[in-house]
Amino acid sequence: MTRRLVLAIVATTVATLIVAGLGTLILARAGARATTEKELRRQASELVAGVASLADRPTGDRPVLALNVFARAFHLDDVAVLYIGPGGRLTGTLSQGVSEDDLSLSRLEAGEVVSGHHGDLVYAAASQATTRGTLVVVASRHADAGLGPAGRWFVLAAAGSALLAAIVAFTLGRRLVRPVRQVDDAARAIAGGELTTRLPDPPAGATDELSDLVRSVNAMATELQRSHDLEQQFLLSISHDLRTPLTSIRGYAEAISDGATSDPAWAAGVIGSEAQRLDRLVQDLLDLARLRARTFSLHPSSLDLGDVVRTAAEAFRPDAADAGVQLLVTAPPGVTVHADGERVAQVVANLVQNALKYADRQISIGVSVAGPAAVIAVDDDGPGIPTADLPHVFERLYVAGHHPARKESGSGLGLAIVRELVEAMGGRVGAERSPIGGARLVARFPLVPAALPAPATHVREVP
Repeated sequence: MTRRLVLAIVATTVATLIVAGLGTLILARAGARATTEKELRRQASELVAGVASLADRPTGDRPVLALNVFARAFHLDDVAVLYIGPGGRLTGTLSQGVSEDDLSLSRLEAGEVVSGHHGDLVYAAASQATTRGTLVVVASRHADAGLGPAGRWFVLAAAGSALLAAIVAFTLGRRLVRPVRQVDDAARAIAGGELTTRLPDPPAGATDELSDLVRSVNAMATELQRSHDLEQQFLLSISHDLRTPLTSIRGYAEAISDGATSDPAWAAGVIGSEAQRLDRLVQDLLDLARLRARTFSLHPSSLDLGDVVRTAAEAFRPDAADAGVQLLVTAPPGVTVHADGERVAQVVANLVQNALKYADRQISIGVSVAGPAAVIAVDDDGPGIPTADLPHVFERLYVAGHHPARKESGSGLGLAIVRELVEAMGGRVGAERSPIGGARLVARFPLVPAALPAPATHVREVP
């Protein structure tokens, strides 16, 4: 990349110098021709007047001698004296490089000065009437279009500029390529599984593209490492949650088979309970897979959110009583939403199940209205959630840092299902600190205003 950058900058510099040099030369030639033509017009007028005054005298060759003197004085390349005779015929020898077609005889006879150029050869012709006819003097000179000594300095300056461009390009290329190579090496290391790889942080005030790239790579690596760690926790948790009931089922099944238990009915009940636990975990995995794939159906209708929440919460009152936890439900009627009643009940169930894992003595379930949203809030008085973890509570791989006293599943599937269901019904979820000391998990649904007709009931397939 450094080599390409050096070649590109040097080539651009050389091309710019060539264009500038050619442009300067063209402009210099045009300026030189214009200046020479202006001078020749004046000199031709002066020459024809001087030669005409001598031509009227019987001096033989004196006009020709005088013309040579004038030519040297005016630094002319060539000068010619001609006459326009009867019938508009031009007699005499023209200057080299100038043809009769270049001279407008009618204009010359009218007393005008005619001028022009062929490349760098500039000519001017002036006329004056004499006793021998109309005298025409044609003066010509090559315009000096070269840069002279300045041209040599220009070549030296161009060579110096090209060398300076090469040095700057090489230095700049190395400075630009070094962080790009570092990013490439870091990306390869991360792709190879070295998720702890990080690039040196750029200065705090740096806002250039390379600094942004470095920050993006570091952020990507941090997120990948976090996802990897959470995935490992998830796999360990799922393995534990599957192994525990399986161990109980196998142990009690062997006990019944060997006749080692005095109460086979009680052992069978334990096997059934553990099987239900396994079924619930597998069902959670299947539900989450369907939700993430958007292959489930919703049957939304206008419903009273308070009624759904009270019914779903009452089903957990025996479990709460067994755990010594007080279950408080505050769900006033009249809070109307357009949602799937069964899915809302599943959301409430998962939130209450999560609260039962961590609550010490109390769980509070409330329904309220906040602006355009109906809110379900489930509070517990457990250890709470660290502030840094609050945005991640509803992620699939999240596992709380605090170990719950009562734990069925630490995989975090229930809350991940809550998020998928609520978002599918147009709502959103959140986590915050609870006024009673633990955590508050919130689900918000769009509120159906009482003044507006409820949307028609229909079945909606989630794409």
